[in-house]
Amino acid sequence: MIRAFGIAGEYLHQHSIGEKSSSPELSALNNKFFDLFEDTILREHINNPWFTPDFVRNAIGAISSMLELTNLNTWLQEYDCLPVDPSRQKTVGVVMAGNIPLVGFHDFLSVLISGHKFFGKPSSKDDNLIRIFADLLIEIEPGFAERIEFTEDYLKNADAQIATGSDNSSRYFKYYFKDIPHIIRKNRNGVAILDGHESRETLLKLGEDIFTYFGMGCRNVTKLYIPENYDLTILLEALEDFAALSNHHKYANNIDYQRTIHLMGREPFLDNGVVLVKESKNISSPVGFVFYEKYSELDFVREELKLLEDQIQCVVTSVSGFENSVLPGETQHPELWDYSDGVDTLQFLTDIANVE
Repeated sequence: MIRAFGIAGEYLHQHSIGEKSSSPELSALNNKFFDLFEDTILREHINNPWFTPDFVRNAIGAISSMLELTNLNTWLQEYDCLPVDPSRQKTVGVVMAGNIPLVGFHDFLSVLISGHKFFGKPSSKDDNLIRIFADLLIEIEPGFAERIEFTEDYLKNADAQIATGSDNSSRYFKYYFKDIPHIIRKNRNGVAILDGHESRETLLKLGEDIFTYFGMGCRNVTKLYIPENYDLTILLEALEDFAALSNHHKYANNIDYQRTIHLMGREPFLDNGVVLVKESKNISSPVGFVFYEKYSELDFVREELKLLEDQIQCVVTSVSGFENSVLPGETQHPELWDYSDGVDTLQFLTDIANVE
């Protein structure tokens, strides 16, 4: 299984840069899948306008890096009981979100690499690439065919469930799957902590954390913590480098809508034409908006993050003293062991094998 996913990762690297490899090892796969993958990447925005080719390639590149053999082996060495014995194999239902391209891939990988059966319901907004990838994986290792099934209906008769959705849908999922082992994920976002000493290069990397996938991922930064005397114009000037986003009609419409609402309500905000910035204690911001909150002491931020930990997916900062934080520019390239909501998916999949 590790070998199969490793080959799949090598294959995907081509599509992250849009160039076919001349490697003989990929020749047969390319003959069957390369044009199909490329056509899907270029046409995804027709099904979901937020899935631009550049952002789809970005997601594929992140997955390709995950599937390097060194990463796979490092990840799996912590789990002595995997893959599970075939006699203890379970059918695991997976409800996938559709906010960013291939957002459900980690769950897909985790279920299969642990030895269970994957029974997945992709989002209608992200239904194509995961199915094509499954076909690719089966081509590499035909044994996966009997352990992969997709459905468009409600997931019934699964032995366990992994579901990702909004705060509202998570309440429904918890009720619907209350009688079986489950992981239910709700809306989370990234936050960033600045101290005013960031270079322009660092601010541009922070811009990637804010704007990749138009800010719609759970790891995107939607809230900034800044010192009381911080000059926001420095940040706004750096973020003007992402002006091309405003050419995307849905993103531009969101900016225009939020701008109009706040002007009509006479609510103060800053605007550089690319993003709107507003002071708020909230973590989650609308598309095209970033919130900020001022601090006088970093200890205040630490306490705040503890209180809001169930709303925060990741913390971005180059300021020392914040555990489990990532540097600016790294949010959209998580490691295999960077589990969503801090819940160890592979441990969950190990444990359900022992449920009679």
